[in-house]
Amino acid sequence: MKLEIITPTSNLFTGEVTLVQLPGIDGLFEILKSHAPLVSALKEGRVKVETQQGETQHFDIRGGVVEVSNDKILLLAE
Repeated sequence: MKLEIITPTSNLFTGEVTLVQLPGIDGLFEILKSHAPLVSALKEGRVKVETQQGETQHFDIRGGVVEVSNDKILLLAE
């Protein structure tokens, strides 16, 4: 899957990932390969990203929106 994390001031991450864990309004949820299309609001919290190389990265956000479609994840974050 391709993930892109964008903030108002920069592009935090662009790359291929195997898992993304997000702080949804109703709790944490994960996105894996072949996830159904989705648009969701996010609250303040930590985004966990597992890359195809096996690395885990974390990004703290103050909220935002995520869109998932055709194994592409676009995260617009504050």
